[in-house]
Amino acid sequence: MNNNDHLSSNLSAKHLKALWKITGVMNSSLDFDEVLHNVMDSVTELLGGQRGFLMVVDDAGELQTRIVKGIDVEEEGYSTTVVGEVVRTRQTLLTNNAQYDARLDAGKSIIIRGLRAILCAPMLSQDRLVGVIYMDTSLRSGAFSQDDAELMTAVANLAGKAIENARLYAVAVEKGRMEHELNMARDIQRSLLPQTLPYIKGYDIAPFWQSAHETAGDFYDVFSLSEGHFGTVIADVSDKGAGAALYMAVARTMLRTHAFGGFDAREIVSRTNDLIIDEMDSGMFVTLYHSQFHQDGRSVHINAGHNPPLLYRHETQTISALPRGGRAVGWFPENPLEAVEIQLKAGDVILYYTDGLTEAENQAGDPYGDKRLQAV
Repeated sequence: MNNNDHLSSNLSAKHLKALWKITGVMNSSLDFDEVLHNVMDSVTELLGGQRGFLMVVDDAGELQTRIVKGIDVEEEGYSTTVVGEVVRTRQTLLTNNAQYDARLDAGKSIIIRGLRAILCAPMLSQDRLVGVIYMDTSLRSGAFSQDDAELMTAVANLAGKAIENARLYAVAVEKGRMEHELNMARDIQRSLLPQTLPYIKGYDIAPFWQSAHETAGDFYDVFSLSEGHFGTVIADVSDKGAGAALYMAVARTMLRTHAFGGFDAREIVSRTNDLIIDEMDSGMFVTLYHSQFHQDGRSVHINAGHNPPLLYRHETQTISALPRGGRAVGWFPENPLEAVEIQLKAGDVILYYTDGLTEAENQAGDPYGDKRLQAV
């Protein structure tokens, strides 16, 4: 026999009927605030105390008063002594002699308000405290019976489950909303990546992008600048998530604007750096590598604090890293950027990547690393 069965056997037929009605009311909604009001309305109707308080445990584990009912509820508040005892013992507390009850060591609110009868019960869900229901009356207004205490305990047990269900439902709804918004952000972010690649005679271009989360700060871009001349960008925003994705979109737009404005490679990155510093105050920055290629194999490269791409020379079958250089974009003004020119030949390969690739770990926690990447 569980606690509810024991309580049911002690309740009168009148109280059982009332409890059945309350069960339907409490379970009639999954809206969190509506459930709280249903609980307090039901308790007030059944027990008829002068004042009632319903408190719920917040995310920090603290009790927060959510519903108040009755006369002068703002005047002196409830008895924190009684509530503290109920929280400690996880048991319903009934007193019809609050002024002199040895368990309570009557506190300020009990004395000042002249409280006589107090009934307080914990709301539990699988032995976890969800909240507390509290009712009291003054010296002139009667007392609570043991049947009232039994009923309060039964109602509190039901209320704990109803409130927890409503809370979990609210969490699920919010999670679903956030997932929907993140999915939309991810779709928008994907749409900002090049949908078609420019065809430049003599070059093959093969991109791959995959985010570790719903959205990411890594991005790449490829765009035609003139006949036989195109540019590439690979970049990594310092943060993750939706904020980084927005920052990525802004940085991409600025880079493209300056690229199509006819500036040279170094000026494109330099102007983007200065504009981001002037316009954005997010504390984020972006490392990037910008290159421009010509049909005759000439190429110009600008590194702004990014992982140096790997250059494979077909003729000698050797691998080397392109030069390091510069600071991340959006970090400091007057970024010390340097343009590096490289002549490419047939069969040469440049591999651009972000650190998400080389820092990826296996089940043993070993990073993929630069050596494995070069071997591949």
